[in-house]
Amino acid sequence: MEQLVTSPDNPAPAQSRTPHQPLHPTEPRDAAAPRRARRTRRTLALTALLAAGALSLSACGGNAEAGGHDGKNGQAGADAAAAKDASDAKIQVSSKDGATDASINDTGVKVTGGKLTNVKLTAVDTGKDVPGAISQDGTSWKPDAHLERGTKYKITANAKDAKGRSATENATFSTVSSANSFIGSFTPDNGKTVGVGMPVSFNFDKVITNKKDVQSHITVTSSSGQQVVGHWFGSQRLDFRPQDYWKAGSKITMKIDLDGVKGGKGITGVQSKTASFTIGRSQVSTVDMNTQTMTVQQDGKTIKTIPISGGSADHPTYNGQMVISEKFEQTRMDGSTVGFGGEYDIKDVPHAMRLSSSGTFIHGNYWGDPSVFGHSGTSHGCVGLQDNKGGGGDTPAKWFYSNSLVGDVVIVKNSKDKTVQPDNGLNGWNLSWSQWQAGSAA
Repeated sequence: MEQLVTSPDNPAPAQSRTPHQPLHPTEPRDAAAPRRARRTRRTLALTALLAAGALSLSACGGNAEAGGHDGKNGQAGADAAAAKDASDAKIQVSSKDGATDASINDTGVKVTGGKLTNVKLTAVDTGKDVPGAISQDGTSWKPDAHLERGTKYKITANAKDAKGRSATENATFSTVSSANSFIGSFTPDNGKTVGVGMPVSFNFDKVITNKKDVQSHITVTSSSGQQVVGHWFGSQRLDFRPQDYWKAGSKITMKIDLDGVKGGKGITGVQSKTASFTIGRSQVSTVDMNTQTMTVQQDGKTIKTIPISGGSADHPTYNGQMVISEKFEQTRMDGSTVGFGGEYDIKDVPHAMRLSSSGTFIHGNYWGDPSVFGHSGTSHGCVGLQDNKGGGGDTPAKWFYSNSLVGDVVIVKNSKDKTVQPDNGLNGWNLSWSQWQAGSAA
């Protein structure tokens, strides 16, 4: 007899029965059978549903344990592939991303394992690019000048390794603010030729309380081998000089390493540079108020004696060793700016050279009678030399101006006034060597 297989598409045929004939007359009737059948069907349905869910989970990545294992292997493979293809070029930006106290001097880029192809540094607020240059070997980049204080910058650096694979580094940082930093302006300027009396003088824009550290990060050396010592005048000025005048022809080098140095509470140095200047021939001129004359010596030999007219009895000239700090072919001299009333205001003083901050000059005098030179003091404290209006002609004042350097020494003696204060101008030579050394913080 052929066996019938039932399925949803091939239902079993209905059995014929007579009225009131039981379906299975030979089996006892079980009242609980319908409930078990319903539970069985629900169990089978739930099992099928769970199986389908499992298949669905498997299709998205397997079960939790298997999926985690496969995910790690997949990610590890991707990471390994990316690492294998990564550039060997490693870029380092000196200023850290997010820094708020970056140096204005040391900003730069270096690369190992490759060469830089492009570097762009931009001031964020203005959008202005900062010019700079990649080194010849391609391993570094520096801006052409130091950055501005208190400014936000963005830098992007690109490089390639030997296989041509690219690397990029980005950083945004802000330089130290003006309020939290200090700078020392100094004289003389780099590359100048000056006289034997010229000290190195720093004037800081903030009060320095950590004098020892600041002084120790400034070194001044001479090619002559002279010992050079610093001396503090107050809390914002630091001068350097040897025991005696500089040796003629020597080269003086200043190394300023203040970047990152704490000058006091809340202030940090930002300077890092080296500067040098040259000492010219030795010229020391001595003004004798008793004779109203000036004797000019170069390299120890007298080359000229010039009649002068110094300060009057009411307004004597300072005594002491004074250094020429500025030269003006012509300048205005107004007595009201240096403590006098309306006693004088000369708008065209020729051949003027400053000897003190308080207004002492050695200068040309065209308004005085020629008879006063070499005989009497008539000025308000300056040293006057005979001259012409406008500075023309061959005059004693013009000769002295033309033969003088900033840094030359003018000594005044036999005046009725006191000795000039050592911090009034560049006149620290009026302190003894022991006094000078006592003012050092290093």
